[in-house]
Amino acid sequence: MSTEQPFAMSAARSLRLLLLAALLMLVPRAVTAGLANCPLGCQCDDDTLVVTCGEGQLDVLPIVLNPSLERLVIKNNKIKTIDSSMVFYAELTFLDLSYNHLFNMPPRTFAYQKKLTELHLNHNKVGAVTNKTFVGLVSLTVLNLRGNFLDELPEGVFAGVPKLQEINLGQNRIAKIDPKAFAGLANLRVLYLDDNTISTVPSPAFTPLRTLAELYLGLNSFATVPREAFAALPGLARLDLKGAALLNVTRDSFRGLEQLRILDLSDNRLARIPTGELASLERLEELSLGQNDFESVPAGAFAGLGQLRRLDISGSLKLHRIDGGAFAANTNLEEITLASNKALSEIQEGALSGLPHLRRIVLRDNALTTLTDGLFTWNELIELDLSENPLRCDCQMLWLRNLLVSRAGNATGLQDGQQQPVQLPVVCAAPDRLREQALQSLSPELLGCSHPDRQQQAIICAVLVGVAALLTTLALVIYKCRRWIQKMVKGSWGGNGIGRKEREYQKTFSEEDYSARHPHPCPGGGVGGGGGGGPPGGGLAIHPTTLNNYQINNHHHHHHSHGIRHIPVTEL
Repeated sequence: MSTEQPFAMSAARSLRLLLLAALLMLVPRAVTAGLANCPLGCQCDDDTLVVTCGEGQLDVLPIVLNPSLERLVIKNNKIKTIDSSMVFYAELTFLDLSYNHLFNMPPRTFAYQKKLTELHLNHNKVGAVTNKTFVGLVSLTVLNLRGNFLDELPEGVFAGVPKLQEINLGQNRIAKIDPKAFAGLANLRVLYLDDNTISTVPSPAFTPLRTLAELYLGLNSFATVPREAFAALPGLARLDLKGAALLNVTRDSFRGLEQLRILDLSDNRLARIPTGELASLERLEELSLGQNDFESVPAGAFAGLGQLRRLDISGSLKLHRIDGGAFAANTNLEEITLASNKALSEIQEGALSGLPHLRRIVLRDNALTTLTDGLFTWNELIELDLSENPLRCDCQMLWLRNLLVSRAGNATGLQDGQQQPVQLPVVCAAPDRLREQALQSLSPELLGCSHPDRQQQAIICAVLVGVAALLTTLALVIYKCRRWIQKMVKGSWGGNGIGRKEREYQKTFSEEDYSARHPHPCPGGGVGGGGGGGPPGGGLAIHPTTLNNYQINNHHHHHHSHGIRHIPVTEL
């Protein structure tokens, strides 16, 4: 056979295909419906104009389907190429050829698909695309090339599809993106570039994408985010940098993203929470920071993020502590997920309090053994997940047990329109006698609480603290006033001694002479018959000083007397 013969046969085959296509276009629909043939393993509906082929042995695109077909789905087959076969289906609006073996798409393959709005070629073996591959797709809004072998995006590769709103180029081998690769895509809203081999953020290529709302750049190798890397995307609402090998970000990395609502920085190598670097994202509502290298979440970790509603810190191997006040600046938080942090053993008091809108708390699969009293409240809470933690059920967990019991009782009284709480059982891991038992089913006595009533415990503690404080205060007062008290005591005890000294100065003779001449009064101070009562006994109380004065005066009037006359008490 000559070399010209295969060429002639190929030309003849192409001519027959073109003639058949022209014939099918001219024949009325009622007739063409009779000519259409549904391949084995496919479902063909000529009323809805939909053909769906499941897993099968198709290795070429059928040409015998209804030419008025609008939706064609041929997934998980062995189709290797699409060329002139597409000319038969000019009415298509949806085409899905994912999970085939496509490796070649000649230029202008889809030149006749003027009405096609969605093209799914994901998970094939396409190695290259050019600026002529998608010519003719003037109505296309969604293009999915995920999971192919693309290694670069040349200049103007999407220039022929001006209405594109979403492009998925993830899971390829793209390392080079021409600065004009996205030229003409003024309507693009979603761009997937994740899971490639891009080494730096392709900021110059973003310039035409003024309306871009979602950008996925994770699973690349950036190490850092340059200054104002996304400044050309003022409308960006979602940025995914998950697994981008980031070591750090700067205060200028996110400059210009005033509209950002969702940010994913998980699965990177950040050594600390970038509090200051994120503070400028005042409208941020969702943040993911799990699987990084920071060891704690400090107080005020998310200062500036006043609109934050959802926070996810999961899968961090080094995280072991959540400090009190960690979320104090985020009073609008509705959901907090702290799951699968294998070293997380401490959530300090006040870490989850003061959040009036909190609805979901997920603390699953951590290393928590206990929770501090009043760690969170039930104001709006509808879901609590503490499963897969090595919780120790003792009296320190009584507050949570009471909270769970009361919450279960109130669940039946919910008003119409309120969401039913999701209360997963809190299972004990220790002590051994309570292992695998639900906390809410245990009595206070089983938890080892000697005072089951929490209020009674609080009163007793308050009384003890008050008594201790009173005793301490009294001791301090006595210590500070010890000199004054000592003077007072000495003054009380030393009064009689001072009186005796004064009397000695006033006497003109010795105490012995006075005692010999005058009987000593009774211990009670009285003279005469009472013997111990003073005036009530009938006698008159005479102060020693008065008597001495009298004796002295009498001595001056009787210089020649041989003795002193005793004056009866009655005469006095």
